[in-house]
Amino acid sequence: MRGRKRLAAFFSAVCLALGLSGCRIGNTDVAVNGGVGSRQVFQIDGSACGVKEARVYLTNYQNIYGTAYTINLWEHDFGDDSLEEYVKAMTLEELVCVYCMDLLAKSREMSLTEEEAGSVAAAAAEYYASLTREEIDSMGVSEADINEYYTRYALAQKLYHSLTNEVNGEVSDDEARVMEIMQIFVSDGTRAAEVEKKLNDGDDFATVAGNYNELSSIHVTVSRDDLPDEVEEIAFAMDDNQVSGRIEVDNGYYFIRCINKYDRELTEENKATIVEKREKEAFDDVYNGFVSSLDTTLNEEVWEQLVPDTGEGITTDSFFTVFEKYCSDI
Repeated sequence: MRGRKRLAAFFSAVCLALGLSGCRIGNTDVAVNGGVGSRQVFQIDGSACGVKEARVYLTNYQNIYGTAYTINLWEHDFGDDSLEEYVKAMTLEELVCVYCMDLLAKSREMSLTEEEAGSVAAAAAEYYASLTREEIDSMGVSEADINEYYTRYALAQKLYHSLTNEVNGEVSDDEARVMEIMQIFVSDGTRAAEVEKKLNDGDDFATVAGNYNELSSIHVTVSRDDLPDEVEEIAFAMDDNQVSGRIEVDNGYYFIRCINKYDRELTEENKATIVEKREKEAFDDVYNGFVSSLDTTLNEEVWEQLVPDTGEGITTDSFFTVFEKYCSDI
């Protein structure tokens, strides 16, 4: 898996850790003031993100996240600004990540090849051609601007791939195995003895669980590291329909019934999750140290004034999909 999907997984994990909206990047305080240019949203080590670029991201995210089941959520009053706050947070977090990654790429003397720049230019031409006059006026962009934003995004993607390409993409079935179980947890020894007796007497596991289980769920799917170590060791050695004995943990007692010891579909999905985790760890080894040294300033006044434009004719949501169409292999 390459391109936008892989990079999006990185953004969702790392950008939230950056927490610019919480006024920190790495270990560096963010000065929240108007000390940057009046048309700049933020600066990171002298590299400035302008209002137009932020508007492109914001407009696309407002249309990606502002529609559900063909319903325009912006037309409904939910009594708060949660949707706008979410979309703005996504915009700021991803832009900060892209700028940090570009700075790291340049510090490693990375750049796009002529062929890669051609792919970016083709993507920019298609995306710009898709915009209505209302959208162009709202965002205030030219095709050259879109080319610049795609170039920045492509370099961030190239950096990510360069630091994760050596990650082992092979995951064994056993490491990724997802199993389906029923569980009972009780914190009291007396109640554990009662559960144990009922199960030994042949009482239905689900019925006993309904009367005794102290967890929020009885029927669950689990992978490795989801259960306490003592429980995992026993559960992952069980066969279908087998019921465990009492399993003691620090804060109580578990009983497990194995429903399906190997869910093939969920196991395959979990392999992708494990590879993404490995990639993030590999990237973090380089990225976190670099980010912690950056000086950053957010222009709070400009950022607060930048709000979603939900007017008629502002429907563009293909900025990222067009990029993926032409630039997934960068």
